[in-house]
Amino acid sequence: MSELGKSGHRGHRGHAGDDPFDEGGTSILRQPMAVWATAGASVVAFMGIGLVDPILPSIAQGLHASTSQVSLLFTSYFLITAVAMLVTGFVSSRIGGRKTLLAGLALVVVFAALSGTSSSVGELVGFRAGWGLGNALFVSTSLAVIVGAAAGGSAAAILLYESALGLGMACGPLLGAVLGDMKWRYPFFGTAVLMAVGFIAITVFLKEQPRPARKTSVLDPVKALGHGGLASAAVSAFFYNYAFFTVLAFTPFVLNMSPYKSGGVFFAWGVLLAVFSVLVAPRLQERFGSLKVLGGSLVLLAVDLLVLGYGNHVTAVVCTILSGAFIGLNNTVFTELALGVSDAPRPVASAGYNFVRWFAAAAAPFLAPKIEEWTDIHIPFVVAALAALVGAGIVAVRRRALTIRAHELEPRHATEDGVSAFAN
Repeated sequence: MSELGKSGHRGHRGHAGDDPFDEGGTSILRQPMAVWATAGASVVAFMGIGLVDPILPSIAQGLHASTSQVSLLFTSYFLITAVAMLVTGFVSSRIGGRKTLLAGLALVVVFAALSGTSSSVGELVGFRAGWGLGNALFVSTSLAVIVGAAAGGSAAAILLYESALGLGMACGPLLGAVLGDMKWRYPFFGTAVLMAVGFIAITVFLKEQPRPARKTSVLDPVKALGHGGLASAAVSAFFYNYAFFTVLAFTPFVLNMSPYKSGGVFFAWGVLLAVFSVLVAPRLQERFGSLKVLGGSLVLLAVDLLVLGYGNHVTAVVCTILSGAFIGLNNTVFTELALGVSDAPRPVASAGYNFVRWFAAAAAPFLAPKIEEWTDIHIPFVVAALAALVGAGIVAVRRRALTIRAHELEPRHATEDGVSAFAN
């Protein structure tokens, strides 16, 4: 059996042993309605991440807030999301996956609507924190549900999940631009309406799931990080996420464009993210191996960030869009590593992995404008580039720990995950 990362070339993903992430050639388009309902709601959930991108300057102006204050919209959101990852498995293993999804969606609907009523940046930051809690409950459970219910095994499920992520990331800034051009409050109300539709779809098409035989404790995700491969993937993803969210949260202020123009830039960015995560990543993994793709993509992201930071305005726009390609590649490989590198149940492994990496998503939006205040506008991108390089270095140094034999782990995941969904 060839091992991930030990060979620079991979054969066809459909051949057993050629790539440890391959589990069959079933099209990701042939899925039960329960999967489509969950994936559709996931699109809207990911839209909420980039929704505020094109309207950040408008929010700052409307609420008389500074750049660093407005950046806390991301920080509060992802800080709560990171901490909540420790309780998502605890909750879902006790009340079931369906009820956890619905609880998360309900919280997003409430706090997204409340965000639109904010009269101060402090209120908006607080409401975004509540939004982050709901999103954590939904996103972590939705991945487990899609993996359990999707036809074609976890490889097809991960691609479907990454498709939802890419589409949401692309459409979020576009929706924010269209509604935000009228008034900065409208994107929040729009998200609340869309998530309410997702709530109805989950209610109709997803039946309750059987709960796992063993209830998950709050500390299980932390214990799962004791596995060297999962810990290495999480720490590498931490540094990668710092670079990722420097682009997402800080670049709109650097570009300083109208909501429509900024929304267009990040829509193009999101399209590249979706295309490279779903269509390009599997082909590159097949040819070069997953770890080589991941390491190379992180290095290229670092180069892109340096050019973005020191180029003129047109160069900054082009590099912002281009970063979506590298982010798409990284997202797919990191997700596969997190779910497959250890023998922990997938929901537990995903929670531990996300617990670590989302702290960087909380830190980058806060630190990037602070670094600019302390130095100049170029240095935040230098720091982000260095973070991407550290992530690549961890992949290289911890190559053996990140090598997996998915064919050995798959039977255990299948029996222990407890994430099988049943559609009407």
